[in-house]
Amino acid sequence: MDDLFLRIANIFFFVFHSALIIFNLFGWLFAHTRKLNLISLLLTFGSWVLLGIWKGWGYCFLTDWHYGILKRMGKSDLPSSYIAFLVESTTGWLPNAGLTNTLTLSLAVLALMCSLWVNFISQK
Repeated sequence: MDDLFLRIANIFFFVFHSALIIFNLFGWLFAHTRKLNLISLLLTFGSWVLLGIWKGWGYCFLTDWHYGILKRMGKSDLPSSYIAFLVESTTGWLPNAGLTNTLTLSLAVLALMCSLWVNFISQK
């Protein structure tokens, strides 16, 4: 039963975390999801920065929980970035950590700026 639970949890985190990343990047495009997108982005940055004070810059509790499940499943040598994990899981290629971190932060900041724009500035 424990093995089945781990496999289900792994699939759940893979799908949910991937969908959340896509929503964070593009949720601002749709009028009905703009406010939720802004909240989600602020929570993401809050995790990266505020929780990062204690856990290390860029800390994501979803990554931490998913990696805990993967470790219990016997996986090791997981990359520090969840984006790198996704790229490696889907393509077999492990991107450079610096490139991954730079693109992740840049795209997240761009999405936040777009979300702020559509939620506050473009409405005036």
